[in-house]
Amino acid sequence: MRNISHITLKRRLFAAALLIAFLFCILIARLFYIQVVDGSALSGKAYGQWTRDLPMKANRGDITDRNGVVLASSYTTYTVYVRPNEMEDVAAVSSAISQVSGEEYARVYARVSKKGVSEVRVVTGLSEAQSFALRGYGYPGLYVVADSARYYEYGNFATQLLGFVNADGDGQSGVEMYYDSLLKGVDGAAYTETDLVGNKLDGTNTTYLAPVDGLTATLTIDFTLQSLAEKAVRDAVDKYSPLSASCLMMDADTGEILAMASAPTYDLNDLPRDDIAYLLQGAKNLPVTDVYEPGSTFKILTAAIGIETGVIADSYYCPGYRMVDGQRIRCWRSIGHGSQDFAHGIMNSCNCVFMDIALAAGTDTMYDNLGAFGLTAKTGIDVSGEGSSIMLARDSVKTVDLARIGFGQAIAVTPIGLASAVCSVLNGGRLMQPYVLSTLTDADGKIVYSNTPTEKGKTVSESTSAAMKEYLYSVVEEGGGKNAYVAGYRIGGKTGTAQKYENGSIAQGKYVSSFIGFTEIDGRTVVCLFKVDEPQGYVYYGSIVAAPYVGQIFAGAFAAAGAEPDYGENETPDKTDMPDLEGLSLAQAAAAVKAAGLQYEYTGEEGRVTTQFPMAGETLSEGSVVFFSLG
Repeated sequence: MRNISHITLKRRLFAAALLIAFLFCILIARLFYIQVVDGSALSGKAYGQWTRDLPMKANRGDITDRNGVVLASSYTTYTVYVRPNEMEDVAAVSSAISQVSGEEYARVYARVSKKGVSEVRVVTGLSEAQSFALRGYGYPGLYVVADSARYYEYGNFATQLLGFVNADGDGQSGVEMYYDSLLKGVDGAAYTETDLVGNKLDGTNTTYLAPVDGLTATLTIDFTLQSLAEKAVRDAVDKYSPLSASCLMMDADTGEILAMASAPTYDLNDLPRDDIAYLLQGAKNLPVTDVYEPGSTFKILTAAIGIETGVIADSYYCPGYRMVDGQRIRCWRSIGHGSQDFAHGIMNSCNCVFMDIALAAGTDTMYDNLGAFGLTAKTGIDVSGEGSSIMLARDSVKTVDLARIGFGQAIAVTPIGLASAVCSVLNGGRLMQPYVLSTLTDADGKIVYSNTPTEKGKTVSESTSAAMKEYLYSVVEEGGGKNAYVAGYRIGGKTGTAQKYENGSIAQGKYVSSFIGFTEIDGRTVVCLFKVDEPQGYVYYGSIVAAPYVGQIFAGAFAAAGAEPDYGENETPDKTDMPDLEGLSLAQAAAAVKAAGLQYEYTGEEGRVTTQFPMAGETLSEGSVVFFSLG
């Protein structure tokens, strides 16, 4: 055997010592990491392994209107849990729970006797009296804990705007979903030390971690205006049986949403959870999600662009159509409006005038301005599910497309997008960010967040804005918007009637009827967009189907605000009766309507009157717009 030198032995011992030192350092580092760096996390895991917890639900924050009217709140309910490992008499516990809660015994027993779990949730939604009754039995392993449930104070009110929560209290739509993390708070729990199989250890106490309630959300909507909007939408649905109807009200100066109402709808306290299609349809906030061809309401923007860019002509001639790129594009009035100036073109809602304005401005100018109006992007409103405008690509726009865009065809917008743009036309040219949340308040009443008006850009000049307001006032005072007129108050606006398209072709008999109006209430410029999708029957003009409801809403708002009427000379309307037009020719019917002091819209070009609205003999205000059809 070879002898090992003294030097070699020392080297080996030194190497071994270094290795041991290195391993010891690794061990020390690992212990340091476990004890210091990862200590809290591991302690939490350990605590979770030797304890069992029962959740204590935080109360969801209230939702109120701008004046503090509570729209959604939380109330205490009770949930029953059992710990199977602690059960001494499963049948007795199951019987007690079944008798107190009303739940079927077999279902309760199946849950209580479940194996392999530490806790089982058996029944939810018990009252305080029921919770006391169950606690009175004193059964080991039976626990009753406080829970929280949602209640909507007015049921079928602002349904789509508020939204709803699921069985676990998580927001599923509307404000409830958009601000879910702020509304739901932080849940607490009751912790009990147990052994490996989940039995409570003797001599141990239960530790309670109190829940932190959610924040209260104060919205910008006004309870009174929302009530008026809800009623108008219901009235329109009852009268015209449309696919849907909706109403949006905004403060033009701040971007605050004052009301949002849609139908179909349902009671938030009685959700149709067994009909998912209806549940989802009724949850759609149509003023935000809906995309539609706006028709003549869009002419407000075309007119503003025309004034701003200086392309308004001294006069226009309407023979009832325009030939563009070889296509015949009709005005809504087939016999034409003849010669007229710009002001009368707006009052008459003449398609030819707005085709001429768009063509004179050109594609680039129109598209640049529509971008400034915010129509090339979402508004960013703090409500889930906002839709996007649909516009032809700029470089693919043909002359005939531009002509149609001028009067609200070949483009689709959301109601919130259109209303936001129109607000800028009325407020001096400031494109404001629309929003529904005003403030967030904690449990102590301290405001932790406050929303403020935000200007996103400039659209038109002050002079263009002032001129447009006067033109739109004239539409209601003298033009096709007279059915929105309220004696003693100034209301402006624009009607809209758009044909719908299906598979690239016009859908016969299907229209979107709308009216966008504005007025001054309590120092605010309030804009109201009312839309009825596919009204049934022979009446479909926005001036008849939608405009009266905006007048109805504003009349109620004036009364609620205590705004005194200011009657101008000869402003108080005289009353007149609707003449009987059935069987008359166009000329005869027109003469009879004018003799009664009324205005008219009609459909058909030949034959005699077959239908009319309102019916003969109904009392109307002079200047109202009526309808008849020829056939």
